[in-house]
Amino acid sequence: MIGAVALAAAVPAAASERSDDLTAYIRARAAEADGASVQAAKGYGEALDAAPNNMLVALRAYREALTAGDMKLALRSVRVLRDADAAPPDSSLLLLADAVARDDEKAARGYAGELSSGPLDFLRPIVTAWLSVDDGPAKAAKQLSEGQDNALARRYVTEHHALLLIAADEPEKGVNALKPLLISERSNLDLRLNAAQLLAAKGHDDLAQMFLGGDSPTLVALRQTLGNGVKPSARFGLSRLYAELASSLGSDRLTPLATLLARGSLLMDPQYDRARLTLADALSREGADSAAEHALATIGPDSGISRMAKVERRAVLSRAGQADQALELAKALASDDSATVEDVRAYGDLLADAERYSQAADAYGRAIAMTDGSAGWALYLQRGGALEQAGDWQAALPLLEKAVEMAPDEPVALNYLGYARVERGEDVAKAQAMLERALKLKPDDPSITDSVAWAYYKQGRVAQAVPLLEKAAQAEPADVTINEHLGDAYWRAGRKYEARYAWRAAAIYAEAADAQRLQQKIANGLSPAK
Repeated sequence: MIGAVALAAAVPAAASERSDDLTAYIRARAAEADGASVQAAKGYGEALDAAPNNMLVALRAYREALTAGDMKLALRSVRVLRDADAAPPDSSLLLLADAVARDDEKAARGYAGELSSGPLDFLRPIVTAWLSVDDGPAKAAKQLSEGQDNALARRYVTEHHALLLIAADEPEKGVNALKPLLISERSNLDLRLNAAQLLAAKGHDDLAQMFLGGDSPTLVALRQTLGNGVKPSARFGLSRLYAELASSLGSDRLTPLATLLARGSLLMDPQYDRARLTLADALSREGADSAAEHALATIGPDSGISRMAKVERRAVLSRAGQADQALELAKALASDDSATVEDVRAYGDLLADAERYSQAADAYGRAIAMTDGSAGWALYLQRGGALEQAGDWQAALPLLEKAVEMAPDEPVALNYLGYARVERGEDVAKAQAMLERALKLKPDDPSITDSVAWAYYKQGRVAQAVPLLEKAAQAEPADVTINEHLGDAYWRAGRKYEARYAWRAAAIYAEAADAQRLQQKIANGLSPAK
């Protein structure tokens, strides 16, 4: 428990002048620690009321308000920070979105200009072009057609130049400009949807439907809900730009920026459900599980991406550690008439995570059958691996061999089959060659390094095994299997003190059955080698 003195010391002086101010701040900190973003934002808002110039309170209020979706508080807080010249660099993005939402072009241009001093300078030409769209989309497109040295800028400029050409009712030029991206990013739904919405708004329904061609449940739903499309505007272009950029920020370190961008996108276009998916993903990665669930709950059943929202919720539940709920939802998605290969595969993944290996193997088998003979090597590896874990080695072996045959240069396939054979003492020399090939392809992988060393150990080549196992353990000090293997090798090498040390390291992270076996080794060592 944290004492009252420690809590009071953590509160900025200006916010602790009255007991109710201190209480609001403490409540907010506690709610933030519990992941209750709505309550935390409310508490920080009350603390900011009492200490309107306090930078620490304003900064916490700003970040928590973005998580909670309290945009009024987020904007209020960021303005306090800007007045004190203490605003984070990304604040310009939020204020730009707010200005666009309020149709304040002058303010929007001012905030767009601020982008030039930061890492998002590549966005500025695109932002400026969309802010000019009311003066004529053709003029805005021409403004954006100039070359860009930055490779990342070229990708976004190419897309938005094409969208502006479509907005200017030059569909042929727009579609031709998009073709390189459509080839290289075939699965980019945002790219296709944005173009389709503008084409439909201009009356080019056939082209719009073509952009959303395909038989996946989502594409079918989007075609059915496309309607009259969306008219070109700064709100349209910049909301799409924000959402796309947010979805591209895969690093967990960048998820707060992704959250801000997704919130900004929705500020400019509250009807844009694609941004809600991106927002939910970012919030989930930040650990804001209830906020992520709320974002998904606002996507209605009539939305063209309602099924995608269920798929995203499956991921959100899984990340939140709600394995049973995630598995139940995955089963429902995999069982309905519109189930895709990926839905069934994801169900298999969650069954495997739950150690229900026989059922996982069945799911992977169904996924393979759904591909009509075009399943990739990874699905065969997953089905074979699930059968092997279920104890059916005879059924697993041909599937694992097929995976290696299909992908002879895939280290993960080579490693799985090679290690499984070594463990069973089957054709160890051939298995060792397979593992050495995997290690050559991926020399810094500790799991593969361990497998090669274990093959040496199984053949009595302990002196060769030990340095490889030491290297693997150094790379993955918390890996139970690697540390146990290292302990075994040390013992056979006569280094018994070090062996027990390695086994103890393994036991720290081991689950019950493994921990019991390790304790036996620590107490009694290994039986004499045969």
